[in-house]
Amino acid sequence: MSAEDIDDSSAPLIEHLAELRNRILYSMAAFVVCFLIGYLIWKPIFGFLSHPMCDALAARGQHCQLILVKMQEGFFVAIRIAMWGGFAMAFPIIAYQLWRFVAPGLYRQEKNAFLPFLVASPVMFLIGASFAYFVILPFAFSFFLSFQDGMLTDPLANVAQDAATASGSPADVSFQGSMEAYLSLTMSFVMAFGLCFQLPVLLTLLGRAGIITSDGLAGMRKYAVVLILIVAAIVTPPDAMSQIILFSAIYPLYEISILLVRRFEKKREADLRAEGLWVDDDEDAGKA
Repeated sequence: MSAEDIDDSSAPLIEHLAELRNRILYSMAAFVVCFLIGYLIWKPIFGFLSHPMCDALAARGQHCQLILVKMQEGFFVAIRIAMWGGFAMAFPIIAYQLWRFVAPGLYRQEKNAFLPFLVASPVMFLIGASFAYFVILPFAFSFFLSFQDGMLTDPLANVAQDAATASGSPADVSFQGSMEAYLSLTMSFVMAFGLCFQLPVLLTLLGRAGIITSDGLAGMRKYAVVLILIVAAIVTPPDAMSQIILFSAIYPLYEISILLVRRFEKKREADLRAEGLWVDDDEDAGKA
């Protein structure tokens, strides 16, 4: 290879690196702007995230209140909300920059195959996060708060009690949650369910690429059931109701993935048959 060939081959690489740098810079700029917006509106966001806890406390006749255990805790909560909120708001721009970088190197058929998954991924994450917020979190917080039931006493009655009697009374147990701990717990649920709802997107993409088959997924049903139950036991509170709800939400997605992969397989077979390139397994076995 001559020196001119080396220079010609290095030019496209430099152009690709420059394009990648520009796309990364655009994405970072979008994230910074959205981060600042998220920091300005972190209080309404936190108020929205606190509704499931407040509803659970209101059902028990308790006041909804969180405390700051550390002096800097409120600041770190604002930063975490700004980061998560900023990434969520900037994700469409980041995904668009990723698409603009990858799309020129794809054929038209590959673009048509990849673009639906790029759109479906944030949609499924949003559905999973909404499911966690509106369905799972109320059950979870009711379960956690149930451990204080029967251990609350009337403060006015305690004041009127005699010292000797008070010394033998049980201790009051009431919820006084940390602001940072509550945000961490809530975001853990939201992220876990959002990621679990990526299952059909991931399996369908692998099936479209030919890495897995619908028959293989169907044959793994019993293992999938066990795995989903294990995941449900890990990401939900140790009450059967929350685990059943998560399993009931995730397992149908597995069956939907099988149907989607089978649909792609039938379409691929039809295209190959139309081109005269399809070979049946029975014919291969007869030739062997």
